[in-house]
Amino acid sequence: MNRVEDEERFMKEIGSQNGIISGTRENSLYNALWVAQALLRKGSAKTADKRMLLFTNEDDPFGNIKGATKIDMTRTTLQRAKDAQDLGISIELLPLSQPDEEFNVSLFFADLIGLEGDDLAQFLPSVGEKLEDMKDQLRKRMFTKRIVRKIAFSIANGLSIELNTYALIRPTIPGAITWLDSVSNRPLKAERSFICSDTGALVQEPLKRYQPYKNENIKISVEELSEIKRISTGHLRLLGFKPLSCLKDYHNLRPSTFIFPSDEEVFGSTCIFITLHRSMLRLERFAVAFYGSSSHPQLVALIAQKEIISHGGQVEPPGMHMIYLPYSEDIRHVEELYSDSNGAAPKATDDQIEKATALMKRIDLKDFSVCQFSNPALQRHYAVLQALALEEPDIPETIDETLPDEEGMARPGVVSAVEEFKLSVYGDNYDEEKELAGNGKASEASKKRKAIADNAVKESANYDWDDLADNGKLKDLTVVELKYYLTAHSLPVTGKKEALISRILTHMGK
Repeated sequence: MNRVEDEERFMKEIGSQNGIISGTRENSLYNALWVAQALLRKGSAKTADKRMLLFTNEDDPFGNIKGATKIDMTRTTLQRAKDAQDLGISIELLPLSQPDEEFNVSLFFADLIGLEGDDLAQFLPSVGEKLEDMKDQLRKRMFTKRIVRKIAFSIANGLSIELNTYALIRPTIPGAITWLDSVSNRPLKAERSFICSDTGALVQEPLKRYQPYKNENIKISVEELSEIKRISTGHLRLLGFKPLSCLKDYHNLRPSTFIFPSDEEVFGSTCIFITLHRSMLRLERFAVAFYGSSSHPQLVALIAQKEIISHGGQVEPPGMHMIYLPYSEDIRHVEELYSDSNGAAPKATDDQIEKATALMKRIDLKDFSVCQFSNPALQRHYAVLQALALEEPDIPETIDETLPDEEGMARPGVVSAVEEFKLSVYGDNYDEEKELAGNGKASEASKKRKAIADNAVKESANYDWDDLADNGKLKDLTVVELKYYLTAHSLPVTGKKEALISRILTHMGK
């Protein structure tokens, strides 16, 4: 029943399963190409690759039509495809072969996408790889926009509005480990109990801490201690305004938080926020506010963002970005560390700047975007999960796209630019190997790191990590012991115990 409803919905909302029907001049393929071309031309990103993907199991869409009608519809459809390609829109065909029937691309689609000669002969063998690549590209985790927290924004004495905060970007990490019962395979809930060392009875009352004062222990509850440590209520308090020119790029130390008003609890917040937002845009000012939390109070800059609307809809919403400003000690003057006996910092000559500019142009990544590179550790993690879930015999190989492009760096133009830069900076008589040997004195910090790494390798050799992982005994080790393995294999050692175990299992491919 559901399948029948799905087919009816598909035919009603998307298109016909029967394709182009004989006896009618309705050309659905032509219409689809025209609509796709119109939508792609509306795109504002000039550097984006625009392409159409055709999925079909019909190798001859006009096979049911005869005579002059077929010739005319074929001609207009091919012309529409050519017009799209002339505008820089590529068309890719992904044929879906029917059972016991091979897709014959020569009947129509070879002319549509411009296949001839060797390209035509190699087209079908490469289709399977294209579909597999597309399936890999679609395996992306999507995140919905969720409110991080609600905060009160104190503008003046007695005037506060409600704001919602949103995290625009955050690092993606593997999911937390969930311990399961070995019999029922149901999630386990960890509980902690305290036992009195004198009587052996379970302690029912909540724990209290104490502070020695004049030969007496003053008992303090956990709630009272938390309240004592609280510096601020966690609200946002307006301090004043400054010109936008006072805010520098190096003041932004971490991803900003987007704030937007809410009338859910404080009615009228949106109206006041809009008034403040418009004034800041008109006067080109940003607001300086105090953002207090229990552990990390700091100053923030509130920058108004203007709404941007294009033909396709809203591109940028109106609101404010909360920039976390650095402390005074976070900004250090490089001249104080790299100055000569006269107190003057070394400066590059015009020739050195010219050679450095030429080198940067040679190795520049055109139209670079961080979205072009996937996290290799996460890809490995998900590949292992997929292999375990689907009981696959082998773990799919993951490609580390963050590794240096050795082939690109070996191009003659890049090598020449590097040599010219080194010659300009170091001179003719510079011996790189001798310089490295002469500067072999390691700093105290590097010596300490090397000693820690050597000790971790030594201690890690005392454990049978494969056996511990296979028998689920990694959880019995301490955090220090788990860090032996991570440090010995140059892996991050941050995070809770579950994150460390997950990192070890991912590295071992288990």
